[in-house]
Amino acid sequence: MSPCVQRRRRGRVNLGVLLGGLGIVAVLLAVLASGFGNDPRAVPSVLDSQPAPTFVLTDLDGQTWDLARLRGKPVVINFWSTWCGPCKAEHPLLQQAARRFPDVQFLGVIYADEPEACRRYLAQAGTTYDHLIDPDGRIAIEYGVAGVPETFFVDRQGVIVHKHTGPLSSQAALDWLGAITGSSE
Repeated sequence: MSPCVQRRRRGRVNLGVLLGGLGIVAVLLAVLASGFGNDPRAVPSVLDSQPAPTFVLTDLDGQTWDLARLRGKPVVINFWSTWCGPCKAEHPLLQQAARRFPDVQFLGVIYADEPEACRRYLAQAGTTYDHLIDPDGRIAIEYGVAGVPETFFVDRQGVIVHKHTGPLSSQAALDWLGAITGSSE
């Protein structure tokens, strides 16, 4: 082969390899693009649109709470701990929401924490709703809690409308409270 022919072959692009490579790149870009707009922290809940697991727990004052007896009333169940920074950050928002939506029953469920530590924290930070002790973590397991804070919005029929993972924003709280109360506040 002459040197001129060899030079021409080296400069040529193998069209099959180029198209194959572009195809692979296109598929990878499509896979990556399909994740845009999705919250990577969102953990889908198998309990959405399912009846909320019932429980009977005692609050920090010794009063017994039976979730089944709250049927007919919208309920917000927030799993939290004193050692959780995001829980403390969302606490004022939950207090404000409990004042703004008096027809909704707000319940805090203490997650992997000591009741006395919670009493001290709430004495300092204040509270506008009751906080329940889940001594062996059984209720957290039934709700599929992976970490705190996690908040469940339960409608009047006792069905979980939404599980929110992480600290609530004001807008998310308003959206989901509107969903369980039927209001568009």
